Amino acid sequence: MLKPPAPHQHCLEVVTLEELVPVDHLLRLIDRHLPFDFIRDATAHLYCADNGRPAVDPVQLFKMLFIGYLFGIRSERQLVREIQVNVAYRWFLGLSLTDRVIDASTFSQNRRRRFAGTGIEQTIFDRIVEAAIEHGLIGGRVFYSDSTHLKASANKNRHDVHRVEQTPAAYLAELEAAVEADRADHGKPPLPPADGNPPTRDIKLSRTDPEAGYMVRDGKPTGFFYLDHRTVDSQHALITDIHVTPASVHDSVPYLDRLDRMRRRFGFTVGAVGLDAGYFTPAICKGLIERDIYGVIGYRRPNHREGYFYKRDYVYDPEQDVYLCPNGQRLAYRTTNRQGYREYASSPTQCAHCPIKGQCTKSANGVKVVIRHVWEDHKEAVDAHRLTEAGRRLYKRRKETVERSFADAKELHGHRYARFRGLAKVRAQALLAGACQNMKKMARLLARAAARLLRALQPARTAIGLFQIRLHDLAGGWLLRPAFHHV
Repeated sequence: MLKPPAPHQHCLEVVTLEELVPVDHLLRLIDRHLPFDFIRDATAHLYCADNGRPAVDPVQLFKMLFIGYLFGIRSERQLVREIQVNVAYRWFLGLSLTDRVIDASTFSQNRRRRFAGTGIEQTIFDRIVEAAIEHGLIGGRVFYSDSTHLKASANKNRHDVHRVEQTPAAYLAELEAAVEADRADHGKPPLPPADGNPPTRDIKLSRTDPEAGYMVRDGKPTGFFYLDHRTVDSQHALITDIHVTPASVHDSVPYLDRLDRMRRRFGFTVGAVGLDAGYFTPAICKGLIERDIYGVIGYRRPNHREGYFYKRDYVYDPEQDVYLCPNGQRLAYRTTNRQGYREYASSPTQCAHCPIKGQCTKSANGVKVVIRHVWEDHKEAVDAHRLTEAGRRLYKRRKETVERSFADAKELHGHRYARFRGLAKVRAQALLAGACQNMKKMARLLARAAARLLRALQPARTAIGLFQIRLHDLAGGWLLRPAFHHV
């Protein structure tokens, strides 16, 4: 029968938070395996030791932020409201059922006044990576890198156009030296000094967040974004490096510097890397070979004009340093330009009566020009890895590692949008989100490992328990011999 609802209970109950939090709750697993006292030590110099009002414990402050990233709570005001009513959150923070939760403005004030410019988020991220290394969860040999975009808090229609100086590439001096050496080898004079005026270009700057970059890419949304450049280890897809740039920065620009930083910071002996096709540049291929790293980079179909030959139809002969066209004619070396490309040109007299000239060129002077980078040998060496069986297996895991990491970040940890404005704040967001992803995966991996160990030890524990029972009851007439039989 249907009974009327019972009245609300107002009786006094004696409970503890320890009883109310499930034993397998994510926060309990994280608290069991990952100590956070290092945060207090890393921020101690930012607090006065003997003056002022008592400050919020920095460990508690960052643990509150961890809760927000772990459970995809994007609003810090909403985070405070959730902590007020969630028993597991209070247990994780060391709060009782009646303790007051800090105000949401405490986060912004500490972020702006105390932690700005300290790099504490990078310290937290690095310490979590070190903990993963200590637990043997990072192999340190094979890594995958890629980038994903975060929508900036800026309207794409509210911008101004500014003319800015182009920042020279980090490898420009090395490229200039390679160009001069290549020209000397071909008997060409040095290039005249470049114009003293640095090159400029027009860019769109947001009026709301000027540090965001205007992104225009095939298959991507257009507007103001940031890029999260991420590297993950192949063993368990744990994140080992995070770097944030405006979306106008190409993926390949910060890659080698971040790779070197990761090797120095954690002592990784990197043996192989898997990269998207956007990283297939001469500088990166050369950098990987110089670092003795086996690089596998994806293939992107080149732009092609319908009805014309592909560049691959022109075969390079390294012994004669010429290209051979599909009709067997030679394209001889002409010069090496400032951008690092050798130019190989055909003879107009040979091309004038060529029966397939219409598929080769429509230039006014009848000359076909094919370019080849001075570091093209490095590109060809790295590209050959993609066609090997080992290279195919290595590249296949990209979607299971770095792409899966980005998918989890966006679906579960609120990583689709930049929560703040400004590069430094968005970088802090990405580092804390990445640290929380690592915490979550580490806690579950360690919990599963502990459970497997307990299952493996269960027969021995049962036998020992039976043996102890026999010894305990021996005085009551039990025989000792059957106990040894069970052992």
